[in-house]
Amino acid sequence: MIGTPDVRRVWGIKLTTHRMPLRRWLPTILIGIFVFLLTASAGARAQEQGDEESGIPALQRVEPSRPQEATRAPQTAALPTVGSDYVIGPEDVLRIDVFNVPELSNLTLRVANDGTITPPLLGRVQAAGLTPSQLRKVLETDWGANYLQNPQISVFVQEFHSLPVSVIGAVEQPGLYPLTGPRTLIEMLSRAGGLAKRTSAPAGRTLFVTREGGFGDLKIVDGMNLLSPDKLEIDIRKLLYSRDSGLNIAIKPRDIISVSKADVVYVTGRGVDKPGGFVLEDRDNVTVFQALAMAGGVTANAKKHDARIIRRQPDGSRIEIPVDLEKVLKGRAPDLTLVANDILFVPDSAQKAGLKHAINMTIATISGLFIYGRI
Repeated sequence: MIGTPDVRRVWGIKLTTHRMPLRRWLPTILIGIFVFLLTASAGARAQEQGDEESGIPALQRVEPSRPQEATRAPQTAALPTVGSDYVIGPEDVLRIDVFNVPELSNLTLRVANDGTITPPLLGRVQAAGLTPSQLRKVLETDWGANYLQNPQISVFVQEFHSLPVSVIGAVEQPGLYPLTGPRTLIEMLSRAGGLAKRTSAPAGRTLFVTREGGFGDLKIVDGMNLLSPDKLEIDIRKLLYSRDSGLNIAIKPRDIISVSKADVVYVTGRGVDKPGGFVLEDRDNVTVFQALAMAGGVTANAKKHDARIIRRQPDGSRIEIPVDLEKVLKGRAPDLTLVANDILFVPDSAQKAGLKHAINMTIATISGLFIYGRI
């Protein structure tokens, strides 16, 4: 049944509505709410079940996507980079690929001692003396003349053997390094891991470059000394810390770079506190006073008047230079200079030490008698 009409006026307009008791609509409203809740609950369970089956947490589907971190490629040892002007030489290993021709792709060919390679169908082809780009054009012409139509070829130097440079001495990684392009002295030292550190034999103050055929018209600058036509000496500190680019010379094939090891002086004998060898990293020599300081000074029993320097002569013989440490320490005698491989020997006084030990024992005995009331 429809309720009694209700006539109202709104803004002067006559409106007619019907009142319906709330109790007639209440069951329908409750049923609607129940059906809505039941549907929402079933949907949530289906969502959770789908997430569990897919192995993905439920919250992950509604979170905003985050940019994934870029995958890092595994680090590998740096390979030598070859310049476009690298000239192929004997013993180099080449890799040759012909585009869209599987039979002529991934070819590995070693340059023979006569400078030739033997690609399929072509016989001997001269490779030494050419850059990879020049050799590529030669192969494209030869293969294209009789066998292939407009071949596309790539030539890559896989191993470098023809232009070696030797780096030896006090460097971290001495060895034979290929000269893959224009390189300077500092660049080759970097390739060898740099100068040796304290954990190994540390580098000295100079290095030597030996070159076949000599150095020609090389300009000699401060910090550089031409010992012979084919041997050059360079001050390492000036090379690394000065702004003179003339010291950082260009390196040529078959150069030998030899980094000298730091010199050592030795302080020994029972008259010093810490005997041992001491490295002269940044200087050519030390004085007797400085050497004693590095060795911890003299002991109480040192025989200061009988110290001596043992020095080896260029002919292999040995000489001894007496040193009166008592006068040196008091400034009454000159502080002599120790050069590389010198030995400063400081003995102790056995008689003096024995007397001191006897005095100490006597004092200990008398003290004991006083303590126990025997005196």
